[in-house]
Amino acid sequence: MIQGSWRALVWIGLSELFALSLWYSASVIAPELISIWNLSSNSEAWLSASVPIGFVIGALVSSYFGVADHFNPRKVLAISAFLGALLNALLILVESGFFGILLRILTGITLAGVYPIAVKILSQWFPKKRGLAIGILIAALTLGSSLPHFVVMFFSSLSWKFVIICSSVLALLSAIIVTYILEDAPATSQNLPFSFKLIKKVVMNKPVMLANYGYFGHMWELYGMWTWLPAFLTASFLIHSLETPQWFIALSSFISIGIAGGIGCVVGGLISDKIGRANLTIISMFISAICSILIGFTFGQSFWLTLIISIIWGMSVISDSAQFSAAVSEIAEVEYVGTALTFQMCIGFLVTIFSINLIPIIQRIIGWEWVFTILAIGPVLGIGFMIKYRRYEINNEKV
Repeated sequence: MIQGSWRALVWIGLSELFALSLWYSASVIAPELISIWNLSSNSEAWLSASVPIGFVIGALVSSYFGVADHFNPRKVLAISAFLGALLNALLILVESGFFGILLRILTGITLAGVYPIAVKILSQWFPKKRGLAIGILIAALTLGSSLPHFVVMFFSSLSWKFVIICSSVLALLSAIIVTYILEDAPATSQNLPFSFKLIKKVVMNKPVMLANYGYFGHMWELYGMWTWLPAFLTASFLIHSLETPQWFIALSSFISIGIAGGIGCVVGGLISDKIGRANLTIISMFISAICSILIGFTFGQSFWLTLIISIIWGMSVISDSAQFSAAVSEIAEVEYVGTALTFQMCIGFLVTIFSINLIPIIQRIIGWEWVFTILAIGPVLGIGFMIKYRRYEINNEKV
């Protein structure tokens, strides 16, 4: 069983890595798309926010109907990845900004059947001590989300369509892995009858909601950072030297978000199983809040000083992400754990839409030097909720 669980983790992680490449597949080529679709520069934020908007819509529908708890989660994941690959590929045929953003929203809806469903499947394979396992899963998600930055290093000089095609092929591979290689968990629960009372049970569970509130604060910072750090690095590096090559900027973004984030997830998972989920989230959010304030002081300064802060930020901003999901999956009753996870992510990604769109507005007013300080609000509030959650975690361990 143990060997089978870790084998399943490998396939789930790979499928997640490949499928989540869809998330930023259009954002990394936003300048090209804005030009082709004749969009205003302000539309870049909506181009980035369109996927979270779709994710929220998909997660709302999924959690309301309890999809994760009523259908085979492996099949839901496979179908979602396949549809996501198809919708993403259609971007190369679109010449209108309206239909382009609509396709991105629909892609986000399909990803609501990938990420939370993968966490549900993993919770079935790892009934206990799943901090490291979910940490590895979120590391795969982080690497997958940053993959377009890596791909654009090679194909940006050729055509933006190659970036789209690569991410769609990867998502298709994800669907193939889940369909033909990944097995159903032996602890798969029986399908439950539809019940809209599941959401009410989630909201009425106080420790679950405390973990959710901590997650919402974490999400306020996370996707605002992931979306706009590459733009910050671009502006900062070019001010320092106009001769900075584009591949160096793309590589810096990939290292800060993908590599550093992946390492942070695994390390966070290892530590959390030893010191507790609440303690790990508190430490991570404290460090990431400090980084969000400090990085502005490096704007236009040394490449390496900026990169060091961004790498530390990239590690700490995501190192606790898996633990909010793990906390909910352990405290929520088994009958609605899938719905609880989907609900958590639904509201969390709704929060990201506001922070993603707020950053460019505030940046025009106060500049890159100070704009990221508003992201610190999320982790500061999150720390307060996780301190309260820690009491329930301690009592749960005693039981």
